[in-house]
Amino acid sequence: MAGWAIWITGLPSSGKSTIARALAEMLAANGIRCQILESDELRRVITPNPTYSQEERDLFYGIMAYIGKLLVENGVNVIFDATANKRAYRDRARREIGRFMEVYVKCPLGVCMKRDAKGIYRMGIEGSAANVPGLQADYEEPEDPDVIVESDKMDPEACARAILDAMVGRFGLAAEGRVNRDAVEP
Repeated sequence: MAGWAIWITGLPSSGKSTIARALAEMLAANGIRCQILESDELRRVITPNPTYSQEERDLFYGIMAYIGKLLVENGVNVIFDATANKRAYRDRARREIGRFMEVYVKCPLGVCMKRDAKGIYRMGIEGSAANVPGLQADYEEPEDPDVIVESDKMDPEACARAILDAMVGRFGLAAEGRVNRDAVEP
């Protein structure tokens, strides 16, 4: 049986990685395995010296979507943890992967900048990073995401629960008898 894919998108430092890990833990507690495809980790392999140019991003997100598609076709559930600043990147994955959901982690730029532990926004402001989504590069918000979570108003576990609730309806996880509601409630 084919797996499913969730693409968690949002500005850098919006909370995507923390939410992806919380969701993966909730799924694991219910016996549902998944693979997180985290963009920073994949970049180390695909583009070890990234320039973040438009051409490189086009290539990188195309490869990322393709890897996810292959995994899903082979029964592996996938959580994409990636900004994917252009709608076209996420739309490509939606077209290529049958069981797919897009999750928008909505968070104001100012909050993301305060949370920025990697220094991405600081480098963008100082000029040592030229293509930071939300600053020099556009971030195209999803037009019709399957789920919106507001990470400045909700903790990561609440965001993950909202995503899981949507997944139950979309992917029939409850019908498969694999989601224990007690394990996901606070």
